[in-house]
Amino acid sequence: MSFTPGPEAEELRAVVRGFLEKRCGEVEIRRWMETEDGHDPAVWRQAAGELGLQGLAVDERWGGSGASTVELGVVFEELGRALYGGPFFGTVALAATVLTELDDQAAQERHLPGIAAGDTTASVVWGGSDPLTSTLRADRDGAGWRLTGRAEPMVDAGLAGLLLAVAATPDGPGVFAVDCTGPVEGLTRTALNPLDLTRKLAAVDLAGVSATAVGVPGEITPALTRALDIAVLALSCEQVGGAARVLEMAVEYANTRVQFGRKIGSFQAIKHKCADMLVAVESARSCAYHGIWAAAHDPAELPIAAGLAGAVCSESYARCALDNIQLHGGIGFTWEHPAHLDLKRARSSRRLLGTPGRHRARLADLLDIPEVSA
Repeated sequence: MSFTPGPEAEELRAVVRGFLEKRCGEVEIRRWMETEDGHDPAVWRQAAGELGLQGLAVDERWGGSGASTVELGVVFEELGRALYGGPFFGTVALAATVLTELDDQAAQERHLPGIAAGDTTASVVWGGSDPLTSTLRADRDGAGWRLTGRAEPMVDAGLAGLLLAVAATPDGPGVFAVDCTGPVEGLTRTALNPLDLTRKLAAVDLAGVSATAVGVPGEITPALTRALDIAVLALSCEQVGGAARVLEMAVEYANTRVQFGRKIGSFQAIKHKCADMLVAVESARSCAYHGIWAAAHDPAELPIAAGLAGAVCSESYARCALDNIQLHGGIGFTWEHPAHLDLKRARSSRRLLGTPGRHRARLADLLDIPEVSA
């Protein structure tokens, strides 16, 4: 069985890559790193209006294209390859996926058209390491809810027009929408200075913030779990794109840098380094592609596929990014060279939705693998 994306997905890849190469080159990425938004709103609107990228995960009735996770994964792979830092992950991989999976018609009608049109940016936040045991608290306030607690830092949360907060209720975990298009009493968002400057990261404090429930609190665990698994796969595809980018960078340098009268790519040690990077990239790609296929065609396999991709892809990207710097030698450590941008993205993204160790522990539980004692 092959998990390779089909011709239509590859056509989409070509279009997205061409767009990103034209509008999101290294010069632009470095310029956006210095801005408050971290991206160009004109590029964001063009991606929505001309390419429909924000609407990929949105059903057609809400203005999207209703594409499968396969197409979504291909887009995230290209976004990772380009080191795009706009609010695509928080808005599409997290918020749009959570809204879709929870299947709250009123919430979908209220929020998804704006996401598909590129008018709404969003993110999902929770307290603690596990969304399903979030330390945020939601208390009833008449027909609505009040949120209290401090959320873990999350990408795209600082300037999002919509926040979806996972919080504990007496009935179990729930998801609650906070409209941030205007001033929100009790909401404090603190921009952080992360390792990865290409993406904006913010901590969120909620002190009795008014919110609206999405779905039924206490009954959302299966849908939220599936949504988070899909988000892990989107991140994994992004990491595959980044790993492939640094492999290309390393091979190109090895074929042009001359030392001792020979291209360094002719030395056996460099050949082995590049070969190891290739194995890491292709292993990660296989895991990610299997995951996005399972999400679309075999839901029962999704938790295992997401856990495997989450464990493998983040480690592969981090390893390739580090090897790329080592292969470049002294120039690879400089600010002017792009190699450090990928290393910082790899290091930060491996903790975004769970560390590799956490994904492996979940896999062990799902596969009923007993703990091995020393």
